[in-house]
Amino acid sequence: MNRSMNFNRVWLAGLRLFRCPSFCIFVSLWMPLKLAAQDKRPNIIFILTDDQRWDALGFAGNRLIRTPEMDRLASEGTYFENAFVTTPICAASRASILTGMYERTHGYTFGQGEIKQAYIQLSYPALLKDSGYFTGFYGKFGVNYPGFNELFDVGESYDRNSVFKDRRGYFFKTIGQDTVHLTRYTGQQAIDFIQESSKEKPFMLSLSFSAPHAHDPAEEQYFWSPEFDTMYQDLVIPDPLLKEDSYFQAQPEYVRTGENRTRWHWRYDTPEKYQHSVKGYFRMISEVDAEIGKIRRALEEKGLAENTVIILMGDNGYFLGERQLAGKWLMYDNSLRVPLIIYDPRNPAARRETGIALNIDVPSTIFDFAGIDIPKEWQGRSLAPDASGVPALADRTEFVAEHLWEVAIIPPSEGIRTTDWKYFRYRNDLKHEELYDLVNDPDEINNLAGNESFKEKLVEMRTRFDSMAKDLVSKKLN
Repeated sequence: MNRSMNFNRVWLAGLRLFRCPSFCIFVSLWMPLKLAAQDKRPNIIFILTDDQRWDALGFAGNRLIRTPEMDRLASEGTYFENAFVTTPICAASRASILTGMYERTHGYTFGQGEIKQAYIQLSYPALLKDSGYFTGFYGKFGVNYPGFNELFDVGESYDRNSVFKDRRGYFFKTIGQDTVHLTRYTGQQAIDFIQESSKEKPFMLSLSFSAPHAHDPAEEQYFWSPEFDTMYQDLVIPDPLLKEDSYFQAQPEYVRTGENRTRWHWRYDTPEKYQHSVKGYFRMISEVDAEIGKIRRALEEKGLAENTVIILMGDNGYFLGERQLAGKWLMYDNSLRVPLIIYDPRNPAARRETGIALNIDVPSTIFDFAGIDIPKEWQGRSLAPDASGVPALADRTEFVAEHLWEVAIIPPSEGIRTTDWKYFRYRNDLKHEELYDLVNDPDEINNLAGNESFKEKLVEMRTRFDSMAKDLVSKKLN
């Protein structure tokens, strides 16, 4: 239990016991001091995008995409060059963000029913709400939990509507009499939340955009608001890296015939599809970017901009045709690496952090900003700058990457990534292993697992992963 929860309960108990006039005078004098101290805690907005890979961002060096608002956040805050998710699929990654734990510990992904209550009780929204923050959530929750309405003070959970096999999958929400894109709808919910917020209590708003996720049942896949039709219209998207057939043929048979290949046919198997899909993906990200600008203006108009921390992250990486694949799920950096920005207007300074940052760090970061004790069960760490202005990442040199969902169309896999090396294997085919020297081979082209010169490194990485995986299992909650 955190200090704030204990403090509030002790104070309330004392108020019930001591109702004498002198005590009442003391309380009346002390309460404004408590509220004033509380007002100093920052508001926090956590923005999560769906399928935005790390380099789908101008600030990351992408000269094609237009993301001026995200770039401004990065240029005024801390940009994490090496941010990753521990599981590259939305359900498990979002559960890890909620709980601050690896998938191997919380055990939640698709097909697992509801997330267990023990983990929800330790989730950042449950504990933050109890600490005195006013909490809200709008967008794709992505985790099967029937108690969503009690988890936040206000909110709405929604995602693309799979009933519709066309653009209506993204255009089914209304603002007034107008049907709007989900991105516009989510942005407006954030603006309304800010405008209606009270200065008596700090707020924590979680925004989860469905974009730029493709609408899978639809032939055209990507949908955006009409005002973005001309954006990227005259641009010719360069071919993806590793597009040659040899990179696809190097994959095991169950990858070549799996969902990564199926969705490649949906999106990229002709030049026309490729141009449409990548431009659509960029347009959807640019539309989220525009909403971020509106949200920041709403903060300024409300007088809250100078005390509102903004965190921006993607829920997993994404293949844009590399190795003739689409989707995520696999252990390559295309799937694992995501954008991550933290902007704190109280300490404005452009920083580029090269240490490894993870999705499981988000809850600890939120709690650090909020001044709340971080639960010992959480496996991440705070990314908020310390007294020297630097996040405490220097000693993190590795993390477990895993995708444990047992489903026929996507092979489950697991591995370990360090700053210099990566090892992974497929859980149902342990003989197939891959080992990459990331310093000399950042694109993960040369698999060294079968090279005798690297046998010792292979054994070292395999052993290290097995030890870390066992430790994560041991931390499951009862």
